[in-house]
Amino acid sequence: MLCALAVFAFVLFARLAPCVFAQNTTIPILAPGDAKALSQNLLGFSIEQDRWPDWSGTHSRNEFTHNALVNLGQLTGKPTKIRVGANSEDRTVWSPTVTINEDVFPPPSTLTPYPEATQVTVGDGYYALSRFLPTGTHMTWGINLALDNATNAQNMANSILKAFSSATVRQAGVFLDLLEIGNEADLYANNGLRPSGWTVAEYVADWINISTPVAQAITSQPLTAGSVHIQAASFAGQGFTPREIFSLGILGSTPGNLVSVISQHRYSAAFCNGGDFPLISFMNKASVRGNLTVFRDDIEATVALGLPYILGETGSIACHGAPGVSNTAGAALWVIDYTLQAATQEISELYFHEGVGFKYNFIQPITLNRSTTDGSPLNPPEPAHIQPSYYAGLFINTLIGPSRGTEIYELTVWDDNVSGYAVYEHGKLARAAFINLDAWLVSSTGTRPSVHIDTELFLSQNASSAVAGSTTVGRGTVNARRIVIDHADDVSNVTWAGQSFETSDVQPKGPVVVEKVSLAKGFELRSTEAILLDFAL
Repeated sequence: MLCALAVFAFVLFARLAPCVFAQNTTIPILAPGDAKALSQNLLGFSIEQDRWPDWSGTHSRNEFTHNALVNLGQLTGKPTKIRVGANSEDRTVWSPTVTINEDVFPPPSTLTPYPEATQVTVGDGYYALSRFLPTGTHMTWGINLALDNATNAQNMANSILKAFSSATVRQAGVFLDLLEIGNEADLYANNGLRPSGWTVAEYVADWINISTPVAQAITSQPLTAGSVHIQAASFAGQGFTPREIFSLGILGSTPGNLVSVISQHRYSAAFCNGGDFPLISFMNKASVRGNLTVFRDDIEATVALGLPYILGETGSIACHGAPGVSNTAGAALWVIDYTLQAATQEISELYFHEGVGFKYNFIQPITLNRSTTDGSPLNPPEPAHIQPSYYAGLFINTLIGPSRGTEIYELTVWDDNVSGYAVYEHGKLARAAFINLDAWLVSSTGTRPSVHIDTELFLSQNASSAVAGSTTVGRGTVNARRIVIDHADDVSNVTWAGQSFETSDVQPKGPVVVEKVSLAKGFELRSTEAILLDFAL
């Protein structure tokens, strides 16, 4: 890459045919017709069910978790949504003799330093821990389908509904939105939970059988009837698809009548058996887009039925992430581009998977006694902390902002490493983001490359004076904030708008740094960096 490559990134004009040589990119000041709705809850978290009490706290709230979530929620005015489930969802049974939970874990290994529980037994107190989340939080809870036991599914549902109907959870202002029955059932035949050759038709019949008492539990509870629904599908990939289960009549069943969300899961690769995943190939604009377009037909079919389509579990690399990739600063930039790209493809929400000690975590909620990368003992232990991807959450939620009626539009940036997005509030340009995915590594030598983004100011002939006055076009400058990273393969020392959140209580350290960017002069965007421009001054 040339260190002074010019990209004309701001032509505030109706969309023009781009000049490849000049590399012009337009930002319309009014939202184009194909801009997509942008949810204030675009970024959420999926939490591995076995370690839920570590995240929430047991006798009192986990202050680190609480502070980390509050930081994110304050930026959009909507607390981060939480899904609790995943693999251990299908290993959970309810017992009247257990107070909170009793788990059975396999021994750790170099490959999997923090393995998931093989057995999780929970009581009513387990679900009541939801009261420790920030006020206003909306939740999805997973129910065991793999056990193929309708009584256990009903017991789990009743216990969950009981918790959210209780005075303590209601007073905490935490809400149950959805129950999810089964996690990645399209993999059941592969992992011994169903016979080889188990078909999608058999899945639908099985799901209806186990989910019917769950639906009956929902509708029989006065405080949850009408407000709690079912999240369906939650497939790992394309083994089973929403289109197939729609055609098999799942939505016409008793539990299907309560389905209000369709979920699928997505990772870019898997580290289940180890492997080598170069960070440079992972931070790739083309692969981010290719990783999401596989769902296009499912998204269209879902949206056509009037249902939202989400990635109910997602992340960089499956099986807790890969060292040197998922836990790096470069992964934070990947999260930004991946999440915003998903929004432009009508994926309304993404739930990034979290556990305890997982490499791809945004947040490590408790003290760790062994390394997340190789399982070696940590002396001293490592206190609760954030990881670089947390900064992606701060960036994304700042870009979204607190206003309703927000839309997103991908900008055409003729650079293989730079992505751009514009965000509109009530149809008018509010903010824009640019992400430079070119990986600047510890091993890199020479001058760090940068992309120069020049600005040309044009107003559409159709833009009214009121619209022009509502943007910063007349002022000629915008406020800018950056995610600054020393190296893509660093695992700490990232800043957002000049501040570090790598503190003992997730409170920012240092003064806020806001730049004034001249639209006439443009600005530099270094390799492995992201910038957010605010037009709504």
